[in-house]
Amino acid sequence: MIITRTPFRVSLFGGGTDHPAWYREHDGAVLGFALNRYCWITVRRLPPFFEHRHRLVYTRVETVRHAIDIEHPAARAVLGAAWPEGENGGLEIHHDGDLPAKSGLGSSSAFTVGMLNAVRALRGQRVSKRCLATEAILIEQSTLGEAVGSQDQVWAAHGGLNRIDFAADDFTVTPLVLSRSRVDDLLAHLVLYFTGFQRFAVDVEAEKISNTKRNAAHLTALRAMVDEADGLLASTRPLIELGELLHASWLVKRELASEVSNPTLDAYYDLARRHGAVGGKLLGAGGGGFFLFVVPPRRRADLRRALVGLVEVGVGLDRDGSRVVLYEPNGL
Repeated sequence: MIITRTPFRVSLFGGGTDHPAWYREHDGAVLGFALNRYCWITVRRLPPFFEHRHRLVYTRVETVRHAIDIEHPAARAVLGAAWPEGENGGLEIHHDGDLPAKSGLGSSSAFTVGMLNAVRALRGQRVSKRCLATEAILIEQSTLGEAVGSQDQVWAAHGGLNRIDFAADDFTVTPLVLSRSRVDDLLAHLVLYFTGFQRFAVDVEAEKISNTKRNAAHLTALRAMVDEADGLLASTRPLIELGELLHASWLVKRELASEVSNPTLDAYYDLARRHGAVGGKLLGAGGGGFFLFVVPPRRRADLRRALVGLVEVGVGLDRDGSRVVLYEPNGL
């Protein structure tokens, strides 16, 4: 049995410039961190006493004779890439998540990376973080043809508080070198609130991708904010300025596609700004999921009272990326 733990992520700046449609012609960059909330994947060899060959448990339960018959697209693609049926037996796969799926935290890519890590470990293959990210990008963008960027897979595999630069078909991960007190101060200024709305990110992302040329000025501005945020965090400037920059980024992001926000979400955002939040954004593609806010610790209680109807989630940092937390390859 293998169990992997793979982090979700918080993208602060540069989202949209991590799409191949942009960074294959222009430089792309994002800045953010892996969150200490996780996707858990358990994989074991299925005993040969059942009519089905594979059993997959997530929000549904699938039992199939062949991997190609699995309906979960990422699971089907991972097995197609990493588990040749002619060489190996059947599998039982369980997925659990610490936070809701389809909520802007990169959960889909965390699943892909975590399952790749688990299946390859079961085959006795030790895979580098870079290879995990690269293979997950290939599966999601090429095999499945999904309208997704490339940052989620990198954070899921690598973990950490990073700047990620994209050029052509390559990426570079640069950890932000900050003092412990600066990191603690940053995390103390951040809070997540679940809006209650879940959505398929690819629906919003597809419109963004189709608007890439029209949005060139917006994407250039979002890319420039990565440099500005990088410099701000490395300095001793007050983190209130990061909130102001995030607010400016959110105003630009809302222009990328029609479904990034809506009147209900805008009302939540405006309410938060009136009660302590300096700035914020909907994570991921937008359209729902989690709001991230920058709020001074002394105003956290004000914000909590204003958003009493929403679920609050504390923010912490994962530095490990996807890792195997249980390795019993000879056990069921």
